[in-house]
Amino acid sequence: VFYLPSYSPELNPDERLNADLKHALGSRIQVRTKDKLKQATKPHMEMLENTPERVCSYFEDPRIKYAA
Repeated sequence: VFYLPSYSPELNPDERLNADLKHALGSRIQVRTKDKLKQATKPHMEMLENTPERVCSYFEDPRIKYAA
């Protein structure tokens, strides 16, 4: 069991995914509705599903290796 501080995004692999997604969405159309968000998110998440090496890169930071 690894206990994380209450706010430590740099130690959380989920936050790496969130940053990746935000970066991808930021370079596309403006997402202002829930439907547009889903429409923009789905292709990126499908791309991640097909590129496990990109997902593995979220765990390369030595501070996050505990989660790998």
